Amino acid sequence: MGHKTFSRGIHPSYYKELTSGKRVEAASLPKTVTIPLQQHAGAPCEPLVKKGDIVAEGQKIGDVKAFVSAPVHASISGKVKDIELSQHPGGFRSVSIIIEGDGTVKEWGKAGAPVDLSAISAEALREAVRDAGIVGMGGAAFPTSVKLAPPKGKAIEAVVLNGCECEPYLTADHRIMLEEPEKVIWGLRALMKATGAPKGFIGIEENKPDAIEALKKAIGSASDIQIIILEAKYPQGAEKMLIVAALGRKVPVGKLPLDVGVVVNNVGTAAAIYEALNWGKPLIERIVTISGNGVKEPRNLRVRVGTSFEEVLSQCGGLVEGGEVEVLNGGPMMGIAQPTLAVPVIKGTSGITVIAASVIKSSVYDACIRCASCVSVCPMGLMPYKLGDFGKSFRTADFKDWDGVSCIECGCCSYACPSKRPLLQWIRLGKLKVRQEAQKAAAAK
Repeated sequence: MGHKTFSRGIHPSYYKELTSGKRVEAASLPKTVTIPLQQHAGAPCEPLVKKGDIVAEGQKIGDVKAFVSAPVHASISGKVKDIELSQHPGGFRSVSIIIEGDGTVKEWGKAGAPVDLSAISAEALREAVRDAGIVGMGGAAFPTSVKLAPPKGKAIEAVVLNGCECEPYLTADHRIMLEEPEKVIWGLRALMKATGAPKGFIGIEENKPDAIEALKKAIGSASDIQIIILEAKYPQGAEKMLIVAALGRKVPVGKLPLDVGVVVNNVGTAAAIYEALNWGKPLIERIVTISGNGVKEPRNLRVRVGTSFEEVLSQCGGLVEGGEVEVLNGGPMMGIAQPTLAVPVIKGTSGITVIAASVIKSSVYDACIRCASCVSVCPMGLMPYKLGDFGKSFRTADFKDWDGVSCIECGCCSYACPSKRPLLQWIRLGKLKVRQEAQKAAAAK
């Protein structure tokens, strides 16, 4: 095909056409929101408000002093109804702040030219990003301010924006690049300033030519930012795969992108940084793709954090009738099936995918036939068939010896397995057991 890429991977059906041509619309203001205090990788926040308090839209309502964390803010104005454990779209229960809205809406944004980045220090940029609660918006939700503060001696040579959006069905990033390219480029320059990186790159898959043209126009004649056109392949947008494809640099096992002089951020994160620095707007809403053959009207909506899945789906005509469906937080490859529609949209909810149960892979699986299909597609070069067996039987020593902790949980192995073995789920179980044992050992010391 001629475009840059990485080794292995898969080419699933993408179904992008369901929403790729649909402009982003504002979702209705929710009457009630549920704001989890854990919406990011790292330490959960502690509440800064109590039951009965009146809060304003954009007000900080949760924070913690831990380095790897990000504060949370009220996405609507109103009254704190309760602070309680509630179901989280990540598959667990989290302490959450429930706000009943008063119907008022704050106007964000101002006319005029963007803030002059040359007048802002790198430290001030990092503080503003953290104060706004900005995290990676591609799904991992790693606190962005942490990425912008590499240890001493780690020089950042390039910032790479991830515009691949390789997960099937999802088009939120596509629409951001197409509709708000100036925000994306300004946010990239802010990231470059914060890290001291002299070069910026944007990796985009070839199946988004309109977004590529929009960003080229926004870049203009500047020579310090370059667009890298990549092959449409899954998981092209995985951090390590993107670095290999775009820059030809391989992140060693057990190391981070900063160890090869690179910081990776999502295009949605860059746009959120623009709004935080220019409008003073924290991360209280995001673009969500609602798609799949189980929802009546697939759309791209700008949704307030804390809005229930049920309310979002109702604004897309609701679920199709005549059969069971699976509702996923995210896309079909890495998304998590939800037990209830009462779960809230969080900062990392890039999509809500609804798939008819009739087309979901059967839960019945056969014995491994040693065909190595999973090995041939694994982008990390692992042995998923072995790791799956180790994970489901809690053989953590073997799991670690075979480098199971390096799995990026892309799901290529499960997709390719002719025996329909749930390899990804078993590997996730193995990684969870390894973390639990490490925590237990640390506590014992």
